[in-house]
Amino acid sequence: MVDKPGIVVTGASGRMGQKLVRMLLQSDEARLVGVLERPGHGWLGRDIGEAMGLAPVGIMVSDQAVPVIAQAQAVIDFTTPMATLAYAELTAQARAVHVIGTTGFDEEDLQQLTASARHAPIIRAGNMSLGVNLLVSLTRKVAAALGEDWDIEIVESHHRHKVDAPSGTALMLGEAAAEGRGATLGELRTPARDGITGARPTGSIGFAAIRGGDIVGEHDVIFASQGERLILRHIANDRALFARGAIRAALWGQDKGPGEYDMADVLGLN
Repeated sequence: MVDKPGIVVTGASGRMGQKLVRMLLQSDEARLVGVLERPGHGWLGRDIGEAMGLAPVGIMVSDQAVPVIAQAQAVIDFTTPMATLAYAELTAQARAVHVIGTTGFDEEDLQQLTASARHAPIIRAGNMSLGVNLLVSLTRKVAAALGEDWDIEIVESHHRHKVDAPSGTALMLGEAAAEGRGATLGELRTPARDGITGARPTGSIGFAAIRGGDIVGEHDVIFASQGERLILRHIANDRALFARGAIRAALWGQDKGPGEYDMADVLGLN
């Protein structure tokens, strides 16, 4: 059906890229219209189905972002900050929805995304799952309810190939905890611990990152006080939940105006 929104997947050879391609090929609500990879990638010029070990689907892997994105109503992007910034500019020019699952942006990167969002919707989240976004909401409420005598630690675990730490989800949780305490994460975040660090500052928010094996994603928010602890936890066992969330976001954004949105908007949690 040609009336289904056409979606382009960037980083098609990656774990999330391949999961998204498979789900879009089976979707009744959206259609895959293009896939992108970085220049020099071994899949360029190949049918994406064949490259993934499937039957041919008639869509070739390309590094020509301009014509590919021009035919899209949405772009789903789990790549790198540098690549995402370039895709954001092109997606804004096409007035398409840009769903961003990329993490690791710095403040200057975020300012560039804000500029692109003046022309088209950008939906950006460190995690696309319903459960994680509920966890973010709970973290904010618990942090607001408990005093500064409750220390906050965020522990995250991911597969050995993940390149950034803390994870985007962990930072989302840290930001929510800081908001609950009426501050910014920059004000309360404690540096990574190594060596003789001394006692932790009162009211601070700490992070720990574990990398190993094929862990999809685990996040604990630990509230610790004298004599008791409260632990909020989310465990992801299958990347499909992130792909489903990203596709849901792309569909949700079809009738939205320019601006910056997140998964809490998509899921009606704001």
